[in-house]
Amino acid sequence: QVQLVESGGGLVQAGGSLRLSCAASGRTFSRYAMAWFRQAPGKEREFVASISTTGGNTYYSDSVKGRFTISRDNAKNTVYLQMNSLKPEDTAIYYCAAAPWGTALAAGAESYDYWGQGTQVTVSS
Repeated sequence: QVQLVESGGGLVQAGGSLRLSCAASGRTFSRYAMAWFRQAPGKEREFVASISTTGGNTYYSDSVKGRFTISRDNAKNTVYLQMNSLKPEDTAIYYCAAAPWGTALAAGAESYDYWGQGTQVTVSS
């Protein structure tokens, strides 16, 4: 069982930056691939970025590639999402999720077993 708690969301102007954190409970965090998803009002949940168990491999959606960076610290049981050059279309609730070791980094939301409660990110124009 893994419990995930996101933090770091807020209101920022276009062009600004935010850093999201996701703290995980349990001693098996390093066995899980981690990802960030987001859901904007009236839209389906979409993939943002994922990272392998060791942090050695990452994968991004085209919409955030070059602007967002996912990372993890297994000693702190935490995964991060650094978001730069934010745009109004990045406004959404951001969720972190955990998937068992071996899950493909490009896997969809259905492959992730554990989810946080989400943190709101609002980018004003």
